[in-house]
Amino acid sequence: MDAEFLKIVRLSEDEAREVIEGIRWANGVYCPKCGSLKGAWKLESKPNSKNKVRPGLYKCKDCRKTFTVTVGSIFEDSHIPLTKWLAALYLMCASNKGMSAHQLHRQLKVTYKTAWFMAHRIRLAMKEGPLATKLSGTVEVDETYIGGRRRGKRGRGSENKTPVVALVQRGGQLRAQKISRLTAGDLKSVIREHVGQEAHLRTDDFLAYRGLDKEFASHETVAHGKKEYVRGDVNTNTLEGWFSLLKRGVNGTFHHVSEIHLDRYIDEFAFRYNQRHVTDGQRTFAAIKSAEGKRLIYKETTK
Repeated sequence: MDAEFLKIVRLSEDEAREVIEGIRWANGVYCPKCGSLKGAWKLESKPNSKNKVRPGLYKCKDCRKTFTVTVGSIFEDSHIPLTKWLAALYLMCASNKGMSAHQLHRQLKVTYKTAWFMAHRIRLAMKEGPLATKLSGTVEVDETYIGGRRRGKRGRGSENKTPVVALVQRGGQLRAQKISRLTAGDLKSVIREHVGQEAHLRTDDFLAYRGLDKEFASHETVAHGKKEYVRGDVNTNTLEGWFSLLKRGVNGTFHHVSEIHLDRYIDEFAFRYNQRHVTDGQRTFAAIKSAEGKRLIYKETTK
């Protein structure tokens, strides 16, 4: 175990709550129920009182409702100790190929069902919002298929697999998502959403990418079908490496990923990539910060 993880697992419940409060309320306590910025009182049990106040309870100065730091986040209505939440967050943020629910179940000493649901809530926290500015510079675009262990045709047109498209600005951010079909219309729609017109696109020679040179600064391709993978700076190697990591996680760590939940796993791997220049602890803090306003109910994961 590294030093950062040991520091987290040695926290008391009160210390764990204070860590989350410090991250979520770095600019002061606000009410997650009414959104007021007027502040709140921290409620504490009076000496010798029979009515004990649970730790970390606040009362809004505006709407007068009570709340804790878990309200309005992935932690809301969870009976799992915050110490275990922090440990789970750290483990998932530090594991390049992902952390399976079975691993969390064993390490945190919670049921498998609890570990599985915790992991999906954490993946929701890792989901990143729209880009502040569209991808620019040199941008790679590529697609792959995930899942479907049945033998048969490989690559485009393979059965029982889900197509995934990814885009990355070299040296910058990555965005990825599953897509219903790998048609020219669908692929170009995703590219237009995430990439600025001043960008220089790099793709393979898939026919669906034709015509992009008219919409962007440039568009050059490598002919994967002819075993051409690099020509000067024309390649999709950044995404090939990321796809390889994603597939090793799906096949080696999780063994099976349902198409229904695939986007959450993609979000997890994209989050770690985009936070690649920071420490595991800093990545964990970023995930806690990103948990703001996100909530997942168990029945939503079993539809």
